[in-house]
Amino acid sequence: MRYPGSDYGVTVPDLPCCFSAGETLEEALENAQEAVLTHTEGMMKDSNPIPSPTALERLREQVTDMDVIWAVVSVDLAKLSERAKRVNITIPEKLLGKIDSFAEKEGQSRSELLVSAAGRR
Repeated sequence: MRYPGSDYGVTVPDLPCCFSAGETLEEALENAQEAVLTHTEGMMKDSNPIPSPTALERLREQVTDMDVIWAVVSVDLAKLSERAKRVNITIPEKLLGKIDSFAEKEGQSRSELLVSAAGRR
């Protein structure tokens, strides 16, 4: 949302108290990615569950303010300060195919999908 003479403000409905801003819409969305990463990292350090994203259609029903611009930002949880460690796991081939198909559909790598799912769990 932007008021005359102010920056664009960004809130993240699924992460209460997570917000950012920017002089331009592009800057505000870039800052939103950083805000989500920082907020998520804090939640993980506090052992709080990471919520699953709410469907955009559902959010539109909940927020009726006409000055809202809806946007979706992609966040790479691998950028968190925790060091990544390569692991070797065994997964049934059929399930691995489903994981890969879902990851591709979501625009994620297999690792990103599994880390994201484990983080929410």
